Amino acid sequence: MSDGHEHTGHEHVPSRQRRRFPGISSRTYEHPADRSALVALRKLSGFDTVFKALSGLLPERSLRLLFLSDSVRVSDQQFSHLNVMLRDACYILDLEKVPPMYVNQDPQPNAMCIGLDEPIIVVTTGLVELLDEEEMRAVVGHEVGHALSGHSVYRTILLFLTSLAVRVAWIPLGNIAIMAIVTGLREWFRKSELSADRAGLLVGQDLQASMRGLMKIAGGNHLHEMNVDAFLAQAEEYEAGGDLRDSVLKILNVLPRSHPFTTVRAAELKKWAESRDYQRIMDGHYPRRDEDQDTSVRDSWRESANHYTTHVKSSKDPLMKLVTDLAGGAGDLGDRVRRGFGGFTNPAQKPPGPETPGPSDSSSGSPGDDQPPRDGS
Repeated sequence: MSDGHEHTGHEHVPSRQRRRFPGISSRTYEHPADRSALVALRKLSGFDTVFKALSGLLPERSLRLLFLSDSVRVSDQQFSHLNVMLRDACYILDLEKVPPMYVNQDPQPNAMCIGLDEPIIVVTTGLVELLDEEEMRAVVGHEVGHALSGHSVYRTILLFLTSLAVRVAWIPLGNIAIMAIVTGLREWFRKSELSADRAGLLVGQDLQASMRGLMKIAGGNHLHEMNVDAFLAQAEEYEAGGDLRDSVLKILNVLPRSHPFTTVRAAELKKWAESRDYQRIMDGHYPRRDEDQDTSVRDSWRESANHYTTHVKSSKDPLMKLVTDLAGGAGDLGDRVRRGFGGFTNPAQKPPGPETPGPSDSSSGSPGDDQPPRDGS
């Protein structure tokens, strides 16, 4: 599979026949929520000032030296199978310069793409040991997608500000100001992960491998004990379950995380893989990088707004249903408010017959992570 591509680092082509996307724009796979969240983030008071200041102050050279001195750089001589995957991913997404990639000793499965001037990809030994070749290929493609989208810049600032917030926690106003920006960055980055998952699928071109990788990140190397359909059913139950209390708990559970929950990511990716948009991309119809400068910001914003409107209307989450009812002027809204939280229980979960007032029929809230949030792949 060769088309005369002569950029440095593209001597190796995919080990099996995969479609390549010459000149592909990151707009092709970026989730509408990713773009709109970034626009909202840039409007956050003080963000531009902090961003410009940190862009000049962050010790990026120190960061690169740290990985160079205390991790293993992927190459033809070291972790050569990862090096082939990295070159393949860059070849498929037409990323001209292959970013340096490091393997870091850490039992926690994790991967990230960071850097201000040039992106660096880091994967942990826990992730390398957990995933098989095709699952790992999707993860590498995921990180290359981050690099192509320019996500590494904001990710680096998020890491720095998170660390800084801990150091200045004793300064009330200073900590509040930093955490406001950190919260905004996390909200954007959770959405950017959905974009990068799509990039991983474009690189691996194997939906089942992407699903397996997410399942392993959630439940470890026990695929014989797991089932894709049952795993996706969890996402459906999570989306639709409970009443308004559960909706609030979902928000509180996700706020400290930099990544969406794995079942949600799996469901989102499967939905996209079955869409007409994905099929058009695979047929060679996608936005090109050289057209990016002609892209209308207004059109991008309108697309994002339409996505949110559709999502709210189709969502089974009780809070989203309430938003829809408020917008539509639901006739029974006053009665549901009088009945309290239980009045907003998902109707699909109610038994037939007369309703029983009160919150006693509602399910309990979903438990949150019992470990600090980490940067999963």
